[in-house]
Amino acid sequence: MKRKPSAGKWLPLARARAAAPALPTGDAFRIEWIDFERGIRVGNLEPEERITQILKYHLEGACGTPFITDRWGRGVYWQWICWLPRANREAKPISNKVNFGCSKFFISAEREEAVFRSGLQVERGPARGPAPYPGVLLRPDWDWHRLMAQARARSPLDRELRRLVHEEGFVIEVGDWTDNVVLRGDAFRSAAQIARAAGRFAETGWVGFQLYYPMPRSELRTCTGPELIGAVRAVFAQVIPAMNACMQVPLRLVSKRL
Repeated sequence: MKRKPSAGKWLPLARARAAAPALPTGDAFRIEWIDFERGIRVGNLEPEERITQILKYHLEGACGTPFITDRWGRGVYWQWICWLPRANREAKPISNKVNFGCSKFFISAEREEAVFRSGLQVERGPARGPAPYPGVLLRPDWDWHRLMAQARARSPLDRELRRLVHEEGFVIEVGDWTDNVVLRGDAFRSAAQIARAAGRFAETGWVGFQLYYPMPRSELRTCTGPELIGAVRAVFAQVIPAMNACMQVPLRLVSKRL
């Protein structure tokens, strides 16, 4: 008769499995962590519950390249979070130590509109000083210049923006975050409107471009946490061609995880 293996033989394996961290797949994310009054909750959560870790995990798996996470906000709740490809930043000869000059995926919880945004953002810091803080002055290697070069009718970016705005319900905003030009639906006619809108703002100030999918509070509250993560991943996949038009080092999908 064969002897049964001792239960103690399997204890190290069981302990190792119990100690292994859970993967940030999004299954543990809860929809109530998007709070329009306070922001997007990232603090006092396990790593696999944080949207910062979840979306970085999916981006890196799908694109096969490291991403950098940045944010606006402090404490437990953040208002705006972004992810940018490290390779694109490192390729910049002047601005490879700052995130301002890089195209980035972003999410935000807009309090006044009660809208959750996800999509693409490209920024232009002040073109002339004085600089409010280091690294913010617009430099020749910023992605903003590539965006402006594509901000014309019948460019590759123009064709992509037409598809996203007219067929997929995306919105474009250009401005200084207090006085933005909003282009949605038939109001968007060509990418040349982006350059004209950006030209309204003084060279001493900040200007940003956003291409995003808006999810109002009513729609958000019908989702589960994992469903929201899936929706954001789908948005990110949709904006990659537009993002590539603005970057030195384009992204390519190496898996279908996104």
